[in-house]
Amino acid sequence: MFRNNYDNDAITFSPQGRIFQIEYASEAVKQGSVTVGLCSKSHVVLVALKRNAEDLSSYQKKIINVDTHLGVSLAGLASDARVLTNFMKRQALASKMTYGRPIPVERIVEQIGDRAQTNTQNYSNRPYGVGLLVAGVDDTGPHLFEFQPSGMTQEMVACAIGARSQMARTYLERNLDAFAGCSREELMTHGLRALKESLNQDKELTVENASVGVVGWSVTNGKKGKLEGFKLYDGEEMGPLLEKALEGSAAKGEGETEGEGQAESMDTS
Repeated sequence: MFRNNYDNDAITFSPQGRIFQIEYASEAVKQGSVTVGLCSKSHVVLVALKRNAEDLSSYQKKIINVDTHLGVSLAGLASDARVLTNFMKRQALASKMTYGRPIPVERIVEQIGDRAQTNTQNYSNRPYGVGLLVAGVDDTGPHLFEFQPSGMTQEMVACAIGARSQMARTYLERNLDAFAGCSREELMTHGLRALKESLNQDKELTVENASVGVVGWSVTNGKKGKLEGFKLYDGEEMGPLLEKALEGSAAKGEGETEGEGQAESMDTS
């Protein structure tokens, strides 16, 4: 990789106002396997593509349960994500012990953002080489936040980070208006379809390489009910979810192909 006089630490600006160490950390996020997050009026869903380093190894865990109302998915260095999620777990536990209530989602996201930004002000530290999607619910409703290595955080309606995530973002943008009114199952289906869009043509989603996390409120007659704690679907539990998502995707693709064929026949007649 090209080196210059301004990338030896994370506290020195280049003449163009850039901090190269942060850009290198952001590149680590772009090299990580893709993860997708979606938010409706009642639920938040995280969907992630897992990788294995070799055929003899297990798949890397991509979605982590932080608390009953909170979970994260990662793209980038899993070891850095472990440090941040352990910090989040301590903060969530401290909130319960001190105040007797779950920590608000926005507050815990601000805390990890402050922690990451501090690393860009000390010569002996480096930025975290991981991006996170934080999904949770609190008294104000469901929330989805994106965390970046620079310490910047922002709330999202839908988001995708990692390698080839642009394809997933295109799907999310195309179906954005539908997410707000989606049920729990519909939101998971949209997430899996967005994840499928980011795959190479020679790869498929399987129960081994895909996982889903969901948290939200139950809804009865349009009213908010009980908290549905963070639930992680992994392994064989992914079978019915993948079957439903991929069947719907295949049916949609066949419908589009038939429509194109009819349009071509009309043009030639």
